[in-house]
Amino acid sequence: MSTTTVKPALTLTRRLRALPAQVYSAWTEPEKIMRWFGPGGAQVTLAEFDTRKGGRYRIVARSPDGEEHDVSGVFREVIPDEKLVYTWAWRSTPERESLVTVEFRHEGTGTLLTLRHEEFFDEPARDRHNAGWNGALDKLEKYLA
Repeated sequence: MSTTTVKPALTLTRRLRALPAQVYSAWTEPEKIMRWFGPGGAQVTLAEFDTRKGGRYRIVARSPDGEEHDVSGVFREVIPDEKLVYTWAWRSTPERESLVTVEFRHEGTGTLLTLRHEEFFDEPARDRHNAGWNGALDKLEKYLA
């Protein structure tokens, strides 16, 4: 008898006052993502995107205490202005690859953004990412306002 272990996941939603095309470009264009990505006082120092199926991305951010955070992955699905699916792995723990799905749905005069991050190594990793994503989404809301 085999048992299946379900890895932790999180799902976040935000209603943004911008059209899906604007939110998508903020999520995929390096010069824009450098203005909002990362929680709190984190500053993006490098953003590289080849936004196509099989293309790679890399984001490097520095936290206020000087710690560098380096994440990268591969796009598995790209539907402009609608959906992105990509792998997510920190340079410090490449064996802990997880999966991010971001959907941009037109709603009224804005966008309903749904972010699902799944296949976390453990619950503490999920909880850290929950805090990080919420902080980043707070900054995205302000950037798009």
